[in-house]
Amino acid sequence: MKLKFLFSLLLFSGFAFAQKQDKRLLGIDDDINHLLKAYNCAGLSLAIVDNDRVIYSKGFGYRDYKKKLAVTTNTIFPIGSITKSFTSSLLGIQEQKGQLSIKNKPSYYLPQLHFYEDKMDNLITIEDLLCHKSGIGNADATYIFFPSGNRVKLAERLRYIKPEGEIKNSWIYSNMGYIISAAVAEKITGQSWEQLVRQDIFLPLSMTSSSVSIADMFKSSDFSFGYGMSEGKIVKVLFEQLKDANPAGGINSNVSDMAQWIRIWLNKGSFNGKSILPDGYINEAMSIKAIDNGAPPEQEDPGVYTFGYGYGWKVNSYNGHYKVHHGGNISGFSSNLAFYPTDKIGVVVLTNQNNSILPYLITDIVSRRMLRLPTTAWDKYPIEVADVYTRTANTKSRNQDKKPTHDLVSYCGKYAHHGYGRFEIILEEGNLFAVFPDYKFRLEHQYYDIFKLTPVVEMSQYMNPEFYLNFSIDNGGDISGVGIDWQTEPVQFIKQDKK
Repeated sequence: MKLKFLFSLLLFSGFAFAQKQDKRLLGIDDDINHLLKAYNCAGLSLAIVDNDRVIYSKGFGYRDYKKKLAVTTNTIFPIGSITKSFTSSLLGIQEQKGQLSIKNKPSYYLPQLHFYEDKMDNLITIEDLLCHKSGIGNADATYIFFPSGNRVKLAERLRYIKPEGEIKNSWIYSNMGYIISAAVAEKITGQSWEQLVRQDIFLPLSMTSSSVSIADMFKSSDFSFGYGMSEGKIVKVLFEQLKDANPAGGINSNVSDMAQWIRIWLNKGSFNGKSILPDGYINEAMSIKAIDNGAPPEQEDPGVYTFGYGYGWKVNSYNGHYKVHHGGNISGFSSNLAFYPTDKIGVVVLTNQNNSILPYLITDIVSRRMLRLPTTAWDKYPIEVADVYTRTANTKSRNQDKKPTHDLVSYCGKYAHHGYGRFEIILEEGNLFAVFPDYKFRLEHQYYDIFKLTPVVEMSQYMNPEFYLNFSIDNGGDISGVGIDWQTEPVQFIKQDKK
């Protein structure tokens, strides 16, 4: 009888010990609840990995703010650009198989691919695409406004799109670089990026809740809606399905699955004793391939140095610790994942707040605790949450002091650009509208021949849709084209049916 009692006592003591919280995390729940309230965030989830073990995992707030459904550790959130580390990993796997070399030019595998100029064709490698040194820069409007449905065909448009930076000598973040990289993987394997990421990453890592489409995410009974702030209130926003741009930001996941992703990077590509990602690729991906010449994020200054980028990862020195990380922003959601390879520590924060720095602040708080660094006073963290874009139903009247140079019907017609696509401007009930394949906008007059796109229906928060259009006039006095401010220099569309 005494032996049985002793065994029961030891069993209970063992269970209690296993559940005992790490001393470094005492009070962390209070910290997070404080920030959740301060930022008016509907909900978030957090997981912490230490020495290949998940030592903390918890949900806070609500995944459905209206119904007050709680966030759990299984709640699925879109993770945005953290997806890039998955895409680069697919190429690392294919390189190990001898199917490609990241040092090769993408045109070696996509012969039909040509960039804007010969210099780009001769110099750009897949590595440049993965570490944002290609100079392509922001070409997002081509797939947002003119979706292709075929990434190889989409990549072929680049011969007509001006680069925004100097090849290899500039660092300009580019989602298009990851779309091209995915197109290479698709061409080599004959499988879609969506199939590859499920087969080569989700399945071997038992990431059973992760998906690559909003439709698949909806099949779960535990997913989060996206929210933003508007005039001091939490408002629901629309989801964004990236389609062509999935390789740059289209994965949905939860902190339970993302903890597995952290573990494989802390274990040099191995998961539960099995090699999933090549060791050599892991080392390359986590090393600095390009210097990020942007300003350091306010919430990480002054303890962060060496602003670099590898393959789908940012690489920094954080208060003397080797830090690898990436954030993600997509309509209604913000996220951050960071790990410290030499310390064997990792953190992932997923939130349902649009364009928020909250996941970065929580990552900073957790990192300081785990690394035993001095903590930061609350008043040192900026409490700023920008309002989401809100469509107005009111039609602004034309500027009577600086009227359009032509009657409105003269602006109507079809406009085309080889690197983007075709759209049409029409006149309805006295107003001009721009009609794109998936969108329709009203043209709100500003002054003379400058108008602004304003949506006619609610849109996701993936972008601010209020781009400016500046119409051009030929020597004969007719409307000949229009420039739209989608890149550093406006993209010039030519009118196809001018009289």
